[in-house]
Amino acid sequence: MRFKKLIGKLHLWLGLSSGLLVLFLGITGCILAFQQEIENASQSYRYVSKDNKALLTPSHIRSIAEAELPGKHAHSVKYQDGRNAVVTFYNSEPAYYYLVYVNPYSGKVLKVKDMSTDFFRVVIMGHYYLWLPPNIGQPIVASGTLIFVILLISGLVLWWPKNAAARRKRFTVKLNAQWRRVNYDLHNVLGFYMTWIAIFIAISGLVMGFQWFSKSVYWISSGGKAMVQYYPALSDSTITKTTFKEKAEDILWLRMQGDWKHKGGSFEVHFPENQKESIELAFNPDTDTYWKTDYRFFDQKTLKEIEVTHLYGKLSEASTADKIMRMNYDIHVGAIWGLPGKILVFFASLLAASMPVTGFLIWRGRRKKSKATTGAKLLQTRKAKLKISSSVVN
Repeated sequence: MRFKKLIGKLHLWLGLSSGLLVLFLGITGCILAFQQEIENASQSYRYVSKDNKALLTPSHIRSIAEAELPGKHAHSVKYQDGRNAVVTFYNSEPAYYYLVYVNPYSGKVLKVKDMSTDFFRVVIMGHYYLWLPPNIGQPIVASGTLIFVILLISGLVLWWPKNAAARRKRFTVKLNAQWRRVNYDLHNVLGFYMTWIAIFIAISGLVMGFQWFSKSVYWISSGGKAMVQYYPALSDSTITKTTFKEKAEDILWLRMQGDWKHKGGSFEVHFPENQKESIELAFNPDTDTYWKTDYRFFDQKTLKEIEVTHLYGKLSEASTADKIMRMNYDIHVGAIWGLPGKILVFFASLLAASMPVTGFLIWRGRRKKSKATTGAKLLQTRKAKLKISSSVVN
């Protein structure tokens, strides 16, 4: 009993201190759960009818997109069957982020999208950083997530029934009871069911939020190996650039286009920003997730493939620990389990957002009850004193 009281105190004060942050992360998590489905349904400029014409090359599409944004340089172009090509413009200093949708057959520009004003992008920045500078916002969100994990574990300890009779009550909400009891059941019973999904959301959030946690998960899943941090694959600086008849990225794209067309999915070409960087090709056979993507790097001077040892290389060469780390984002949003997974994440996020509200109402109700009990005792004491005083006088 003493142990449970200590856990109860910990649960209470951590809940009160992090309640608003948990509420915010839960609500924004609900909004982001079906981001892909909402955007696909509402943004018609994403789609294009198939044509018998040949697809325009990456360099051609790049030049068309860059004409729409003078002074800015394209980062990559992505192809996908039934979709318009998407040219990404991204830079940290000066900061900008644009998407340009181009018909891959005709070269017609369908949409120039400033992602700094995109609704879901704004929500994501709040969910990740609280709209603060990343070096300030991310540690706050990660710390709040860590507290939430402790709340989930301590909540399970408090929920755990003493006996079989109590166990039956812990699995159902008594809807015909007074509102305080209903609120109590909503916090405890729904909290129990939510925990088994929310724990995966929270742990995957910690992997993104803390380097030490990410490295620990990799170390455990790999059997004691250290995770190789991402590093850029660089072209050989000692070789003079070869003159090709076509652009280097176009040659590589044409060379690998057959595999992409045969397997489906998306095919992305990343342009080198300087003479040292390599050309990156990313092939994703399953556009509903990210973890299956094959990342390949090629020397821009010789077109020779550059092997990498970090986890963002070829999927076939990834270890089990590498795959677990690759899956992390897809686990966080539920995409790893398809649409049912996203539905589970949506409801788990909704229930997580409700926990601070129902928990606060429980705490406030108990506090009022405690004050009322204390007041009644004081009143009884005063009455007793008055009786004693009157008897002495008489």
